[in-house]
Amino acid sequence: MATGESDWYEHRLLRGTDPPVNLHVFPPGCAEAEQVLLFRDWLRANKSDRDLYAWTKRELATRDWKYVQDYADAKSAVVREIPARVREAKSPG
Repeated sequence: MATGESDWYEHRLLRGTDPPVNLHVFPPGCAEAEQVLLFRDWLRANKSDRDLYAWTKRELATRDWKYVQDYADAKSAVVREIPARVREAKSPG
């Protein structure tokens, strides 16, 4: 099933059940896609943030959510906190 948010970087979300997958698709050259890849690369290289993100997702996964967006909103503090560290690490000085 495909859903999308055309007003948010022309984002599309493709969902499958076998195997279960959520695939986020952005157009070529999209600034948001670049941020997502920076986030991914940071998590691969930084154990403490990787562990924080994994713990947060696992903790939230134990709860029942009426809407998937409620789950996404619940992890937003961590999703903002980690990129702030990425920007700080990449800033000159």
